[in-house]
Amino acid sequence: MVVNTANNTAPRRPLSALDNSPEFIARHIGPSAAEQTRMLSALGFDSMEAFIAQVVPAGIRADRPLALDPARSEAQVLAALRRVAAKNQTFRSLLGMGYADTYTPSVILRNVLENPAWYTSYTPYQPEISQGRLEALLNFQTMIADLTGMEIANASLLDEATAAAEAMTFCRRLSKSKSDTFFVSEGCHPQTVEVVRTRAEPLGLAVVTGDHRRDLDAFDGFGILVQYPATSGEIHDYADTIANAQAKGALAVVAADLLALTLLKPPGEFGADVVVGSAQRFGVPLGYGGPHAAFFATRERFKRDMPGRLVGVSIDGKGNKALRLAMQVREQHIRREKATSNICTAQALLAIMAGLYAAYHGPEGLKAIAERVHGLAATLAEGIGQLGHEVTTAAFFDTLTVKTGQRTEAIRAAARERGINLRALGGDAIGIALDEKSTVEEVKTLWAAFAEAASAAPDFAAVEAKAAGRIPAALGRTSEFLTHPAFNTYHSETEMLRYLRFLADRDLALDRCMIPLGSCTMKLNAATEMIPVTWPEFGGLHPMAPPDQAQGYAELFADLERMLVACTGYDAVSLQPNAGSQGEYAGMLAIRAYHASRGEGGRNICLIPSSAHGTNPATAHMVGMQVVVVACDPRGNVDLNDLKAKAEKHAAHLAAIMITYPSTHGVFEEAIREICAIVHSCGGQVYIDGANLNAMVGLCQPGQIGGDVSHFNLHKTFCIPHGGGGPGVGPVGVKAHLAPFLPGHCLWPERASGAVSAAAWGSASILPISWTYISLMGREGLKRASEVAILNANYIAHRLAPHYPVLYTGAGGRVAHECIIDLRRLKDRAGVTVDDVAKRLIDFGFHAPTMSFPVAGTLMIEPTESEPKSELDRFCDAMIRIREEIRAIETGAMPAADNPLKNAPHTALDLAGEWSHPYSREQAAFPVAGLRAAKYFPPVGRVDNVYGDRNLVCACPPLSAYGEQSVYAGARPASAEN
Repeated sequence: MVVNTANNTAPRRPLSALDNSPEFIARHIGPSAAEQTRMLSALGFDSMEAFIAQVVPAGIRADRPLALDPARSEAQVLAALRRVAAKNQTFRSLLGMGYADTYTPSVILRNVLENPAWYTSYTPYQPEISQGRLEALLNFQTMIADLTGMEIANASLLDEATAAAEAMTFCRRLSKSKSDTFFVSEGCHPQTVEVVRTRAEPLGLAVVTGDHRRDLDAFDGFGILVQYPATSGEIHDYADTIANAQAKGALAVVAADLLALTLLKPPGEFGADVVVGSAQRFGVPLGYGGPHAAFFATRERFKRDMPGRLVGVSIDGKGNKALRLAMQVREQHIRREKATSNICTAQALLAIMAGLYAAYHGPEGLKAIAERVHGLAATLAEGIGQLGHEVTTAAFFDTLTVKTGQRTEAIRAAARERGINLRALGGDAIGIALDEKSTVEEVKTLWAAFAEAASAAPDFAAVEAKAAGRIPAALGRTSEFLTHPAFNTYHSETEMLRYLRFLADRDLALDRCMIPLGSCTMKLNAATEMIPVTWPEFGGLHPMAPPDQAQGYAELFADLERMLVACTGYDAVSLQPNAGSQGEYAGMLAIRAYHASRGEGGRNICLIPSSAHGTNPATAHMVGMQVVVVACDPRGNVDLNDLKAKAEKHAAHLAAIMITYPSTHGVFEEAIREICAIVHSCGGQVYIDGANLNAMVGLCQPGQIGGDVSHFNLHKTFCIPHGGGGPGVGPVGVKAHLAPFLPGHCLWPERASGAVSAAAWGSASILPISWTYISLMGREGLKRASEVAILNANYIAHRLAPHYPVLYTGAGGRVAHECIIDLRRLKDRAGVTVDDVAKRLIDFGFHAPTMSFPVAGTLMIEPTESEPKSELDRFCDAMIRIREEIRAIETGAMPAADNPLKNAPHTALDLAGEWSHPYSREQAAFPVAGLRAAKYFPPVGRVDNVYGDRNLVCACPPLSAYGEQSVYAGARPASAEN
């Protein structure tokens, strides 16, 4: 304490004691220091150190702090990031290749992209509390099906290139051809060609590229891929090409431009079997490559083989229309290595934005944007021709190729001086792709760059008058699209604003309550972390922009890689994978390539514990490996005897083990080093799944306990939000011997490995979120976050143990960052299922924990470090009250078929209607007193999953299908004037 004796003033604290640099740590971590002390005391500990010593095995605990900077304040971090962002230069990039600049409507920017009600929600596996985002995704599916002319579309994929790769394997599954060859038109975007090649090679598929007009006559293959319009801008008539390929047993995939399809004949009308592409230009920022929503549309008869998620229409228990994720039996969490794909996420938030962009503009608005872009492109081409340059694209929408000969670099340099990037095509041609932001002035500026003298630039009005449209009449669109009210109602900002609020109010997200999903890490996505995402210096860069214009990004990437290396103990990191599934895939590709480089390409056996998440076996299959399952012992740990026996049996062909740590059973396995040693002794590599890294940061490192490679879910441990089912980011970290085999890209010709994502840096624009989180927390804050995540899980296990069995614990009787409670006996005693408990939790205002994974009939609970003690107690109180209700069924005090669990969740309409149940309305809706002050009512009752799959509808149904009930799928809220 400093005392000023001269003025006799009050003493003050020294400035060193008032340093606010670590302020964010207490804002991110839910329980206060005092609450942590009380929770530790409840568990029988007097310090966090003593507690962690019992949970984390001594043999793997880190012996030194993370090699990171100390914590910084929110203001300090944002200021530092501003300086980094300022090093990026936001030129107008007219480079095309599947990316086009666009205006994000402000009402969507503010109320969706920047709104935690949307970006903090989870994948809508619990449909009753997800009707808002399910409706928005159904709008997206309808938009895609309409514009492509196809019968069914999914709820998004990761990017256009990976969607094309998924289409290739889709064709292989369905084609009657015996060939293993896939044809890719040389008119496809270069990054798409590369990702398709990467996907094909480990599956033993051959990719042949060429000109579809001359190289398909003798083609014998299972599928073809063409671009519409081509990467050069040329619009081809593919009808005969597709018909000829199909006649030989091949399937036809068309990669299409959504905005162009408002003016062009849709691929579904000229025979396409699959249509893929990106919805980025529908209001989603460029973001230096992502995240963006891709799409996948196909024929109705192929629906059960379609990859990715699919929103469908069903009914609830009262027969009211309700939405849900349909046909989940296709997905990896059920079918494992037999799944259609390893994808366990999508780009939900970006798909929602794109669908809302279409709803806001409507069909006529979209067509007007397209006509304007095309008109500017046609005028640009006419003027360039008048300047003496040959435009080699005869038919085009917004992109043209100009033969420029020896003046190529001079013209590109002149354009750069004017703030415009143009695409180099070989050494003698330039590509120009206009977009929604193009203007008359921009066309004049381009003419000036092409002109050899300032006076040579043509008069715009005269050129426009002469410019003819460049879309062939035979390929012009005549069919209607987006006729549903969802796309013809919300054209004023007032209507759109209220529609967005209507949808958001139907859902539960982290802005309302804890989402205790095990293995999902639904932690705080702090506002300071989210702010930089919409800065134009990050959002406005084209992924193919020259590197000297992205120096801020380069600095950010290098720093984030350094941070992740420090957190994980690996030697190198690739930020390219744009989902956890892609990170897994990249890691397993690295292992495969490493073995091949040593002359051991025959190593193709992958050991996977029986408890593993379904992405693991699905990924192993995608890289051409054979899965051998390793048993787990009664405590949930890997059975060491079984592991050793199978590793030795397959030693000559052992490629890897894929293991999650802490385990999917929620414990730190004591034998992890021994597991790694067994696999290494038999010549295999160790893949440690980073899904549970939130329990490890600052305490132990996968790269230091035997791991050779891991992926890290930045949308879990490092605070990128889940967005209702994407975006996600899954960087892959490796030890030094695997570093040469990290993903490459067509921008990096020096790297031998292929790309796994369309953009070189994946979902670059959301990487600042994780950089900001790590910078705010610093080395001590990250360690404390892991400790409190473990403390919160153990506190819940402690409170619930007298009421529900905790299925697995570690050697000290403790869990890691999540716990599994066993409900199986309750089904025998009271007929209560895990579904009943999950739906009853909705009545208490909670999203259910993870159901029946990794053990059927259980709930896996992961509270994360961000939840305060009061919310943990509220959840425990709810679970204890539910146990009391189950006990009433067990004793016969409540009927087994008519009780609060079997009828859950209860809607407001249930309470307002006739009531004949043996329990009160109050018990149904207000089972604890705290709900009186803040109550969430689900908009629908329990959704009928079987009905939805048997009566599959995956687009906005006509309004007549809803009768008089409150309308879904894009119509106005029932209270609105019709």
